[in-house]
Amino acid sequence: MSNSFQCEIRARPLLLSYKPMSKLTRPVLAGSLAALATLAIPFLASSSATRPHRQLSYIVQFHPDHNLQAGIAAVQKTAHASLYRELPIISGASFTMDPGQLDAVRALPGVAAISEEATLEKTMFDVTPAVFNGDNVNNLPWTGAGVGVAVLDSGMSNHTDLNDQNGNSRIRYSQIFTPEYVQQDTYGHGTHIAGIIGGRGFNPGNFTKSFRGIAPGVHFINMTVLDRWGQGRESDVIAAIDRTIQLKNQFNIRVMNLSLGKPVRQSYVNDPLCQAVRRAWDANIVVVVSAGNEGRNNSAGTRGYGTISSPGNSPFVITVGAMRTKGTATRSDDEITSYSSKGPTLLDRIVKPDLVAPGNRIVAAQAVDGRMRNSYMDNSVNMNFYIQNGPNQWSDQYYWMSGTSMAAPVVSGAAAVLLHKDSSLTPNQVKYRLMKTATKAFASNSTSTDAATNTQYNIQNDIFAVGAGYLDITAALNNTEKPTRSAASPSARYNPTSRKVEIVNTTSTGQSLLWGDTTVPWSHIWGNRLLAGSSVLWGDSVVWGDITRTGGNSLLWGDSLVWGDKAPSAETDTLALKGDN
Repeated sequence: MSNSFQCEIRARPLLLSYKPMSKLTRPVLAGSLAALATLAIPFLASSSATRPHRQLSYIVQFHPDHNLQAGIAAVQKTAHASLYRELPIISGASFTMDPGQLDAVRALPGVAAISEEATLEKTMFDVTPAVFNGDNVNNLPWTGAGVGVAVLDSGMSNHTDLNDQNGNSRIRYSQIFTPEYVQQDTYGHGTHIAGIIGGRGFNPGNFTKSFRGIAPGVHFINMTVLDRWGQGRESDVIAAIDRTIQLKNQFNIRVMNLSLGKPVRQSYVNDPLCQAVRRAWDANIVVVVSAGNEGRNNSAGTRGYGTISSPGNSPFVITVGAMRTKGTATRSDDEITSYSSKGPTLLDRIVKPDLVAPGNRIVAAQAVDGRMRNSYMDNSVNMNFYIQNGPNQWSDQYYWMSGTSMAAPVVSGAAAVLLHKDSSLTPNQVKYRLMKTATKAFASNSTSTDAATNTQYNIQNDIFAVGAGYLDITAALNNTEKPTRSAASPSARYNPTSRKVEIVNTTSTGQSLLWGDTTVPWSHIWGNRLLAGSSVLWGDSVVWGDITRTGGNSLLWGDSLVWGDKAPSAETDTLALKGDN
């Protein structure tokens, strides 16, 4: 049984794990290592010799000063391409065409980049006592009230937990971007995500437990970008991001959650999806993304390092890894999950994830008609678990899921809570506060066990596994700093002389970051336990090794790509979940 979904595009529930959309002619790629490995083939190269007359989907980007309509017309005429969707947010468009025409399109005036379009999937794989560090959340005045949170996922179904205290829905706007036009959440991932962000924790009086979200006062903007199979087209996600920005002022959208992802195949500078989330960030929207569920992937000998998915590889978003709470109300025994993807990012070597949050066996709202309910019955919650003298039967209201898909909405809720307290905060300031105040009291190493296979995984809790630490919302609420520099995540560099990995205080755009400022030393953000000194990371483990060692260095510091072929199951955990009231 697989309990995780990569939606972060497989939304590799993170992984956007991306499988091609069901309506496309591309083969489904999630079925085997060989299929996923083909993603490593640079998609800018013409492949007519090996794939003759095969129609694939590509995103063509034009230079900003080039007329978009003229560019689209030229591509259609030159390559006999079929236009799927215009993408003005990135000065581009999505087409279906023969890959043998790529060279001709690339030569057209105004063309800046061509990317093979990816299929995004979810990254799925009670939390409030842990992330609020023991505070009674029911007594806190900050609930995210007035803050709009855009959820780009499989949609939202009507659920009591998504209503306000008067029974009115808090879903203020809905729009469907998939070719499959559906009114409800036919997969079930998006409803669960919304419940984690802002479920009200409905309790009619006979409930022994209620499943309250992080920010139960928020209202939702429901953007359906994943279909009934949990898959979505990259251009649909980009279009939804564009629409979210357009609606920002109307619905006070301050937070965007993307629990989906795709494999990194090009620099974030050219990645269409990364460019789109950067536009949202610059539009004053906090973008929260799941890291991915490839932390167990050792196919390249890297023990899961270098497996962060896109758009989590963008330095301009908050990328979240998953912790497991072990079913207790205390944080002291919580540990990182073995499946949570680790940094640095491929190609750009961005330091990721930014922080971690609970993501293992999280109970939240269930879409009654969602496909996952019937496909993964072992994830069902028995009604007698939360209803006094309740019937011994599966609930049609609540469901548990695991993955970085579940961890991202915890942080999205945290961002909404901060913005409720201080609406003047910028995305950079929200990111800074969450990272700086994150708990950094990790042991050097931890061990996790796969619940399905009983396989044990040993994890080194360094900066590429846990980021800046474990989310602590109470500490973030108590922080009053407002730095003005960019909080873009820094990059890492391998030093062959010292055989260690060092932080570089710029992005590939040459932007100076606040992390290395003398007023904000490295140790304040990542802590001495995650750093070996003020600027040098743990770099002498078996993963990095000697520069002559086979394996890790060629993948992490080179340009090769290898991806695993199955999503991870949950860690061993009890069902006495945190978040119970």
